[in-house]
Amino acid sequence: MSDYANDTAYHRPVMLAQCLAGLDLRPDGRYVDVTFGGGGHSARILEKLTTGHLYSFDQDADAEAEAQKLIRPQFTFVKANFRDLTAELQAHNALPVDGLLADLGVSSHQFDTPERGFSTRFDGPLDMRMDPDGPLTAADVLNDYKEADLHRIFGMYGEVTNARTLAQAVAAGRRGRRLETIGELKQAIQPCTPRGKENKYLAQVFQALRIEVNQEMEALQEMLLQTAEVLRPGGRLVVMSYHSLEDRLVKNFIAKGKFFGAVEKDFFGNESKPFEALNRKPEEADADEIALNSRARSAKLRVAIKN
Repeated sequence: MSDYANDTAYHRPVMLAQCLAGLDLRPDGRYVDVTFGGGGHSARILEKLTTGHLYSFDQDADAEAEAQKLIRPQFTFVKANFRDLTAELQAHNALPVDGLLADLGVSSHQFDTPERGFSTRFDGPLDMRMDPDGPLTAADVLNDYKEADLHRIFGMYGEVTNARTLAQAVAAGRRGRRLETIGELKQAIQPCTPRGKENKYLAQVFQALRIEVNQEMEALQEMLLQTAEVLRPGGRLVVMSYHSLEDRLVKNFIAKGKFFGAVEKDFFGNESKPFEALNRKPEEADADEIALNSRARSAKLRVAIKN
């Protein structure tokens, strides 16, 4: 195992062994890591390839710079959002693929960079864009959205129990000025932040804003639908999610080929769905890994095989 793959200051990959096992890697296979991040998973996949090839997606310039450490003939970095999966793989003449990995967590590096605005631990700008060139920031959401829309976002994406009161606090806090920094947001919502549970509450608020800024739910649905097109029969889909909203979408898609409603059936009553789940319940990190990396605590890993 390389030092880079095992752990870097940039990003410690979660459930690395389980992800690699789920992909069922072949040395001559063609694989996709749609969430390069700090490159921990990609580095280990590359170690297993001989004549095979890995295509790694990320829209972050910092991730693109990190990918330069892995440059070799078997590796292609694709600077794009994973919602462009099919088009980008077609452009690289890389269809079909044998396995696809999606680690839906924010990389440690992004959390640890104050100016990116992802972490509640630092003061910094209310940004939260995965793509630094993206059109919408967290400040835009907080200052320009109607109170009713903030209520919906905090309740749906953050699963915040007092979402209405929170939206009212933001609306009051932005009156006569713009909320531009994490410190200003914390101050504005301090009256409705539960005592003794500040960290968990702020994490929920930040999750809601990040999901909205990056259209994460829409992008995830678009990407999952495309996996049915890009994977060969027998190919593996490996997805690691970090909150119930994501996991529910992944679970429903694997079970039914769609996100809502019942599975479709053909004329003879046979279920019509692109994948078969290999684990009925998601895999979770063990206590040893969680002790080393707190991010692993909420991770849920689902693996499916293409019909």
